Amino acid sequence: MAYVDAEIASQPDCWRRAAELAAGVRADLPRCGERVAVVGCGTSWFMAMAYAALREQAGQGETDAFQASEFPAGRRYDRLVAITRSGTTTEVVDLLRALRGHVPTTVLVGDPETPAVRLADATVTLSFADERSVVQTRFATTALALLRAHLGENVETLAADAEVAVRAPLPIEPTRIEQVTFLGRGWTVGLAQEAALKCREAATFWAEAYPAMDYRHGPISIAAPGRLVWAFGTLPEGLVENVTATGAAFVHSRTHGCRTVLGSWAAGRTPVDPMADLILAQRFAVALATSRGLDPDAPRHLTRSVVLT
Repeated sequence: MAYVDAEIASQPDCWRRAAELAAGVRADLPRCGERVAVVGCGTSWFMAMAYAALREQAGQGETDAFQASEFPAGRRYDRLVAITRSGTTTEVVDLLRALRGHVPTTVLVGDPETPAVRLADATVTLSFADERSVVQTRFATTALALLRAHLGENVETLAADAEVAVRAPLPIEPTRIEQVTFLGRGWTVGLAQEAALKCREAATFWAEAYPAMDYRHGPISIAAPGRLVWAFGTLPEGLVENVTATGAAFVHSRTHGCRTVLGSWAAGRTPVDPMADLILAQRFAVALATSRGLDPDAPRHLTRSVVLT
């Protein structure tokens, strides 16, 4: 078994631990009404996108998400939150150094003995969710679970959905698919981006991601038999019919079960929360890698952290 398999399966417990931790670090996380920027790189950036949308949706205050390298230096924020598993990523470390003494900063990190921790004003350590695999899964979702708990969401419900997602059959056989496009709306756009990244990282697979409403403005042109569209969260009206007409398979988890058009799904309860659906997408990416003879723990050209000289 690859490290990533065990790490994916551990997510329900990690989310519960994050919810317990959230109460004790409340003072280090954004306060209601603060203008907040959330940054990260790669997977962490996509979690930042999801949290930013959820925080604004909850009425907690204006929240922007940026790649750490693209943070707008002249813009004023009350607090910056950085998500970084390694705590060594160059762009994050450089930004924390530049903001030191000017903007309060909080870092969510897997390894507490790192430069990011020394530069931030406050640290939330998620060492129990750190990973051995290069491909990031549980650290990212655990950071988002902690932030969702801080927003007042019931993480136990999310964890229950995750318990289903780690055991359920995949909604479609990976070897039947030659390309996949993930779609989201609102906060799930970040999840869609992350799902596509997992397929590219773990399996060097052709995977794309778009806001669901924008999909029909061009990207749908690549939909065809043997390809897959996988949607997170609320569906735009008419999208299923539009995808079905192309001959592509369509997957969408919903409250009363998983809808798969031109695919297959075993009977039974399926994940309700889109973050639990992301677990299915992580497993799909690992299955793709295995079917292609690749090691999902060691994707080509990638390392655990990008440290630039």
